[in-house]
Amino acid sequence: MKYYIKADSVNKAKNDVDELLHDWGYHDLSNKSYHKGKIAHFFHQLTGVMRILTHVHSGDTLILQYPFKKFYYMACTFAHWKGGKVMTIVHDLGAFRRHKLTQEQENRRLSKTDKLIVHNETMEKWVKAHGFKGKTVCLDIFDYLISTKPHSYTTPHSPWRIVYAGGLYKWRNAYLYNLDSSMNLWTLDLYGPGYEALEKDPKITWHGNLKEEQLMEQVEGDFGLVWDGGSLDECNGDWGSYLKINNPHKTSFYICAGIPVIVWKKAAMRNFIEDNNLGFSIDSIKDIDEKLSNMTPEQYKTMRDSVARFSTLLRKGYFTEKSFKD
Repeated sequence: MKYYIKADSVNKAKNDVDELLHDWGYHDLSNKSYHKGKIAHFFHQLTGVMRILTHVHSGDTLILQYPFKKFYYMACTFAHWKGGKVMTIVHDLGAFRRHKLTQEQENRRLSKTDKLIVHNETMEKWVKAHGFKGKTVCLDIFDYLISTKPHSYTTPHSPWRIVYAGGLYKWRNAYLYNLDSSMNLWTLDLYGPGYEALEKDPKITWHGNLKEEQLMEQVEGDFGLVWDGGSLDECNGDWGSYLKINNPHKTSFYICAGIPVIVWKKAAMRNFIEDNNLGFSIDSIKDIDEKLSNMTPEQYKTMRDSVARFSTLLRKGYFTEKSFKD
């Protein structure tokens, strides 16, 4: 038998995995509660962990999504006591962005699983370098389950339109407030919470913080930007540096919406994006003008066609399913 403990999260990536596991016939061990809040969620997960002892048997598989808050070590231990195997899909590494764990503490936790699904080869090398001995599989990119189709529009625009979706707070992305001199051939469409500009910039349009379906219906752009930090010349700070090892979920959103992607050259996703002709990479935000000026209509169309093919894969859970089977 194959089991999982439903994440029931505000995190779309985790909820998408829950949906796929349910559709594939995995059995949910968690308590079917309709109550909301931190206390309800605590008991929701604890119930699922305790049910491992009564449901999992020798040869069974338990799927966990990491981070799993307080119960990850306990869930792995219970499953092994019962003769089962544990497979873990990593969404976030706390040692990098939030620093709630040291790298050694995080790897001690992760070493309790039998198979670890990591974001990419860079993350795979990191966990192995810090002592993980089990089997690892690379996800490559997060799937993005949504039935809503993006609305059709003519591309490319003139000037080019670039989209940024995510947290817009100055403490996280100060670079958004210093862009003007770098934007000669393009304008910027912002989607997300926390935009703090005091003066209106004709090159920047903030569309508010939209729900997933609304965002998919309304987003319009020629490229989606994946960039974090305070600098135009590099992705820096905790959020920016994290791009060197993780797969940002916004990348999946852009591709699912049919929008090619611009990534930092030092980002872990660079190879996947460029190898599959899903966008291009830059050293600095200041490089975007040159990249756009040298792009031919034929090159852009080929890129859009590649994105459309991958959009179909993301919408049906292709990469999650592949990683489970590898």
